[in-house]
Amino acid sequence: MHVITPNRCTLLATCISPALGFSLCGATIIAYLAAMSAFPHARHLLSGAAALALMLGLAPESRAAEPVDIELVLAVDVSLSMSPAELEIQRRGYVAALTHDTVLQAIADGAYGKIAVTYVEWAGTTWQHVIVPWTVIANRADAERVVEQLAAHAPNSARRTSISGALQFGSDLFAESGFQGVKRVIDISGDGPNNQGAPVDIIRDELVKQGITINGLPLMTRSGFTSVYDVNYLDRYYTDCVIGGPGAFMIPVNEWTQFPEAIRRKLVLELAGPASPQWAADEAAHPPVILAQDKPATDCQVGEKMWRDRSWMFDSR
Repeated sequence: MHVITPNRCTLLATCISPALGFSLCGATIIAYLAAMSAFPHARHLLSGAAALALMLGLAPESRAAEPVDIELVLAVDVSLSMSPAELEIQRRGYVAALTHDTVLQAIADGAYGKIAVTYVEWAGTTWQHVIVPWTVIANRADAERVVEQLAAHAPNSARRTSISGALQFGSDLFAESGFQGVKRVIDISGDGPNNQGAPVDIIRDELVKQGITINGLPLMTRSGFTSVYDVNYLDRYYTDCVIGGPGAFMIPVNEWTQFPEAIRRKLVLELAGPASPQWAADEAAHPPVILAQDKPATDCQVGEKMWRDRSWMFDSR
């Protein structure tokens, strides 16, 4: 059997050739050449093993992350307390907001003129589905591609409400985004408190320490399936227990007709930031945006306590 033995020129070319996309240490080459010189009669035997070792030493160069103005996780509640009609309203609200002229202009006005977004539906601790993987939006055509993915499948529902699970899942997505955002934001919507998984305020604090901002959209509509696990002060709960990080805020939704406008407002404010003229104009035209508070005044375990005290209940949402 004839074994091809790489010569010095081949090895050096492999080492220095940027087109190959590999990085090969000179020490490995020197060791290989020394072995060939010391054992000339074993050249053919060693050449196969050496070639294998060299291949194992080849490592693809890591690509630099693509810079964007914001890495945005849209985390949308699909627990059973949401009716099919409400789930559809949510989807349509995001579709309308992502293709709205004001949102597209806010994206274009950024330093890089583009954002990276992923859309996730969530319910219980282990129920999170990525509907739209990380995608760049820099113009209307990009936004339309995201919309097409959202429209491809109808939303599903699942049991329980784990805001903490959704936040943990969202934070993991940043590690695999392939982007480098000036800001990293999880934009979470939901119609009830956390009732499964880790305490939401503890997970919130962990994410804030990682430099992640969490903004909220508490759905206080009460127009779908009523639940014994509803709380009357969900906006305060989100303010005290869910949102956090630099510039964090939440916009409450009191009826479903407000939802599309609330989504659009939130996206624009997330892109512009609290110090922007857009923020001041929005506050002048709409009810004030509620910023995160320094000290919690709400029982952040209210959902878990309500779930534990359910022995007489049949509702499992």
